[in-house]
Amino acid sequence: MTQELWNAVDEYLDGLVVRPDPVLEAAQRAGDAAGLPHIAVAPNQGKLLHLLARMRGARSILEIGTLAGYSTIWLATALPPDGRLVTLEVDPRHAEVARANLERAGVAGKVDVRVGAALDTLPALVAEAPFDLIFIDADKLNTLAYFRWALRLSRPGSVIVVDNVVHRVAYADTYEEDDEAVRATRELLEAIGAEPRASATVIQTVGVKGHDGLAIVLVDGTG
Repeated sequence: MTQELWNAVDEYLDGLVVRPDPVLEAAQRAGDAAGLPHIAVAPNQGKLLHLLARMRGARSILEIGTLAGYSTIWLATALPPDGRLVTLEVDPRHAEVARANLERAGVAGKVDVRVGAALDTLPALVAEAPFDLIFIDADKLNTLAYFRWALRLSRPGSVIVVDNVVHRVAYADTYEEDDEAVRATRELLEAIGAEPRASATVIQTVGVKGHDGLAIVLVDGTG
């Protein structure tokens, strides 16, 4: 199995069940034109987030890590007309690109883009909680802290999705012991597995984003 084959399979499947979307493609191009890193979710992963939000019946969504707003658009289009989405972005330039993309997609009225380090902006959300779905896709060193905040901002029945939880982790013995991103991700997975307030699974993925995976968590209780 090669990256070329994974790309071809993703392209085939996306053509059948995800289908091209000019608005989402424009958001990707805008991010590329602005020089933003190529780290947004793949189209099929964006569709998964959209479907999870719809299956949950989400009316309120929190996203940690906006980038150009590609995943934000997927999530926002799953909301009802009176739904809301708060997305946190550390980089003002990324937030500017995202706001333009959200406006072009016609979902800006549902989305509140907040700029600043997430660990600084998350405490202000306590008064706005709970959220029905929380998507974490930001710097990996702080992902465990983000997950703990997600639990605090949830309620029973909330869904938490964490991106990039498999890349390199299974092969960590081939990396230096002090690889902080690997260590942080392992600590996150250990915390998820030991969390009594949640039920979870981790799904490996291969495709245009290479080898990686998602953690999907259902909150059973709060505390």
